[in-house]
Amino acid sequence: METIKLEAHAKINLSLDVLKRREDGYHEVRMVMQSLALCDDVYMEMLPGQDKIILEPYKEHMAAANQTGMTAHSLSEVPFDERNLMYKAAKLMRETFGLKDGVRLHLDKRIPTAAGLAGGSSDAAAVLRGMNELFGLHADEETLAALGVKIGADVPYCLMGGTALSEGIGEVLTELPAAPPCRVLLAKPGCGVSTKAVYEALHVNERPEEAHPDIDAVISALQDKNIRRLSARMRNILELSTIPLAPEVPKLKEAMLELGAMGTLMSGSGPTVFGLFTDNELLGKAADALRTGVYRELCDEVIETSFYRITAL
Repeated sequence: METIKLEAHAKINLSLDVLKRREDGYHEVRMVMQSLALCDDVYMEMLPGQDKIILEPYKEHMAAANQTGMTAHSLSEVPFDERNLMYKAAKLMRETFGLKDGVRLHLDKRIPTAAGLAGGSSDAAAVLRGMNELFGLHADEETLAALGVKIGADVPYCLMGGTALSEGIGEVLTELPAAPPCRVLLAKPGCGVSTKAVYEALHVNERPEEAHPDIDAVISALQDKNIRRLSARMRNILELSTIPLAPEVPKLKEAMLELGAMGTLMSGSGPTVFGLFTDNELLGKAADALRTGVYRELCDEVIETSFYRITAL
């Protein structure tokens, strides 16, 4: 059987603002999104005549984990059933296009879970793209994005990738000039946070105007290809409600700056903190300090990656 492989890239928010809470309970946002080279690999195979969806961990990943005692990207927190966004994406595609054949999905997980890096949404986006290819559906980007938003607000962006302005509840996307090349250091604390709890605790309708990031200043820095000005303008309003739940976040931000990052921010609803670097040697030393040095107690996972430009469908 033909097996196809797709990359599901992580994302960070170069700035994130929540404008208001709507009457329907959703929050309107304005965010600058950026893809990372860090990715999960999604393997897909058609199951002719089989009315089912099979979702499994990638066997080679499991073997490597068993040999090395790997826990950093453990699959133990990933549900391999109908709760998984990959499963939901495959089910939605089968129902929407009346597919009679089934599909087998294998996930090689490298993006940390529950980290504010859109790993689950990116995996779902890969399934939408993969089934479109595997079953020869010829659905366009607009159709896939409309399906993606039914699964999660970040899925349409994950289909698009690259550098983009995200508005509405996350589904209104505008391509932005590609960010200048940059190295990124990710540090995820051991604590977990609930995205729903973070948004509810924000009470955004009660926040003063000065609490909101200047998204236009970030866009201007991107247009000018000015990575230092971009770094200085980055802000995330969700830090106001995440920090009381994850006190490691401000400590990690301070550590990143002390270790030479040009700028640092929490991604999404957290708790992952990222730092931007243009010096590879400096990034390597910072990563060592977070993994085994004086800052090792602040985080469980440290990953070195970079900005990534994704080619559109």
